Amino acid sequence: MQPQHTAGPDSAHPRRLILATRNAYKITELRSILGEAGLDVELVGADAYPELPDVKETGVSFAENALLKAHALAQATGHPAIADDSGLCVDVLGGAPGIFSARWSGRHGDDRANLDLLLAQLRDVPDEHRTAHFECAAALALPDGTERVVSGRLTGTLRHEPTGGGGFGYDPILQPHGDTRTCAELTPDEKNAISHRGQAFRAMAPVVRELLG
Repeated sequence: MQPQHTAGPDSAHPRRLILATRNAYKITELRSILGEAGLDVELVGADAYPELPDVKETGVSFAENALLKAHALAQATGHPAIADDSGLCVDVLGGAPGIFSARWSGRHGDDRANLDLLLAQLRDVPDEHRTAHFECAAALALPDGTERVVSGRLTGTLRHEPTGGGGFGYDPILQPHGDTRTCAELTPDEKNAISHRGQAFRAMAPVVRELLG
């Protein structure tokens, strides 16, 4: 059965690639990475298709959620689509918050509440057991169902108190291995060079080359 498209492909842009986000920063980051790799594609965000609803993230892993979003966008538009999903995984909590990172406190996107709850849960955990990592899965899906998944990881330890005014989410408490600062204390360029999403997006470039030519 042929896929049903709610928004047909634009023949003027046969190499259009859609990133499943309305975050302009993410689009700029991936566009730069693809450009540095010499890939001639037109990258647009999901806001280019405002009629499409958001996809529910019902997967049980970062990869599953990324694939759900990428496939939904590719099927709806008829264009290749990339989506990512990421979060913080704390070793002593068995990998939690994980896919629930953005709603750990019960309110989606409440960074401060999520941070405060996690710190409270780790209050009595000593430094040697406060290891954690940010993880990102990025998925590329084609309208014909072809899919690929890559990932990136930034490891570190968790501070007892937030430090730094940059970044977002759990950045103020994760101190990357080999550094004395938290992610929230790094400059944007320093963070991009080591971030889990930056790693995943850079790993995606050769996949785009393979599948899109």
